[in-house]
Amino acid sequence: MILLLGASGLLGHNVLRLLLERGLPVRVLLRPGSELLPLDAWAPPSGVRQGQIRTPEIMRGSLLDYPTLREAAAGCSAIINCAGTTDMRLPRPEDFYPVNRDLPALLCRILEETGIRTLVHTSTANTVAAGTREHPTDESAPFAAPFDRSPYAISKKAGEDVLLAWAAGHPDRRVIVVCPGFMIGPYDAKPSSGTLLLAAWRKPLMAGPRGGKSFLHVRDATTAIANALEQGESGRYLLTGESLTLKEFYALQARVCGYRQPFISLPAGPVRLAGRIGDLLHRLGIRTMLRTHNTDQLLIEEWYDCSRAEHALGLPHTPVADAIRDYFTWRETFGSPRL
Repeated sequence: MILLLGASGLLGHNVLRLLLERGLPVRVLLRPGSELLPLDAWAPPSGVRQGQIRTPEIMRGSLLDYPTLREAAAGCSAIINCAGTTDMRLPRPEDFYPVNRDLPALLCRILEETGIRTLVHTSTANTVAAGTREHPTDESAPFAAPFDRSPYAISKKAGEDVLLAWAAGHPDRRVIVVCPGFMIGPYDAKPSSGTLLLAAWRKPLMAGPRGGKSFLHVRDATTAIANALEQGESGRYLLTGESLTLKEFYALQARVCGYRQPFISLPAGPVRLAGRIGDLLHRLGIRTMLRTHNTDQLLIEEWYDCSRAEHALGLPHTPVADAIRDYFTWRETFGSPRL
């Protein structure tokens, strides 16, 4: 039995589907008020028929309540943690710590008390300094600007530190920390990363900062995470894909979706000014994603070397065009609201 946390999100739901497709028994712990997407919504990419997929066991309760977490872990052989607080409007690291740092600490205690030998934990590529086209960075790169000013990234790095420190003292256990880039794909119901795609959908003109991200199909990250149940040693693994500027990404989206769209690259000055205005609004008690620690990230490109995950976890590389296509195919067919 695999205990899966965070199964209601984009990554977690894709992980759930892949585990079930592989015939693995899965127990899901859902937070109060959280719901799973229907498993019969859209055919699985592997071609497995819906009737062949077993149903997950569902428990409900707080992820941060230790007795509940301990009960959910009973009889499990491994834990996959895809849970996380990601709301970039939250102003302080303390707003992110309960799920992003304190939950990993509870999971260390679970491993200590139950004898479960494998934990796969999802962090973010933002805990690794972004490289350049000429010199992409790997997992050995430090936690650095501009990410080290992000409350979200600070909290995720704190969670990593807790887990890796515990793993160093327990060589008989496997604690694998995966650090995904910007994931795109189906079953993004909230939406999360889909917000970036919808922002430009068929607009006559798009404008954005000059920076970019490392994009990957969520199914690729999912495959590496599922493989990590049996593969890889304790440590960090970058799960990244194609590095594209926002201009390149939106041009690709327009080609995939069959429309034309001019793109204007905004100068760094106005982008930074927007961040400072957001900082002022924050001091007035107004929450917004326009904060300097967020806008600064939009001005850099992210180039990473993910060869460690390729070799150890079998990280595949699906073209980003396919990830865009899969997102919109799913949304047009089963998403809400429809396009």
